[in-house]
Amino acid sequence: MSLRIISGRWRGRRLTVSGPPGLRPTSDRVRETLFNWLAPDIVGARCLDLFCGTGALGLEALSRGAAYCTSVDSDRRCCGRLRQVGQEWGAEGLCVHRRDAIAWLCSAAESDFRCDIAFLDAPFFEADLLLSALTRLPPVLSPGGLVYCESAGDDFTRQQGWNVVRSSRTGAVCFGLLRRATRS
Repeated sequence: MSLRIISGRWRGRRLTVSGPPGLRPTSDRVRETLFNWLAPDIVGARCLDLFCGTGALGLEALSRGAAYCTSVDSDRRCCGRLRQVGQEWGAEGLCVHRRDAIAWLCSAAESDFRCDIAFLDAPFFEADLLLSALTRLPPVLSPGGLVYCESAGDDFTRQQGWNVVRSSRTGAVCFGLLRRATRS
């Protein structure tokens, strides 16, 4: 199976899907909707792709003009393949970390790492990971930053401290953009 990059400098390039059992890449249709939503914000954005898997979200962001994308996943095969694709495509703004996503996020919160857009597409069979990541994300998210969430349910749409900017559903997949709620 392969995914295609939908738009930008790598438009039409194919990304081979390989990785651990249960790897569930974001579909072309969902990515197209997401990046239409992000169109005004993507150029020059600093992105974070937690639970990156194939890296399709980060590569799509870079293809459309994001300044850089830090991609994090614990699977050796996924990270190795993403590094290889990054080299083949000349993706200078891609940085891949093979590490537990939550542990990486905790260490990033103690550093000066900041992102404008975060992609959170945790494995569906580990639903608590999405909620855990949302809880730990605020210190690394720039003011006004956006968070993309994808899940088998709609748990993320009711998270305290977050406002839903846009959301949709396709089949069993619920996805949307969140922004940190501001206190009045």
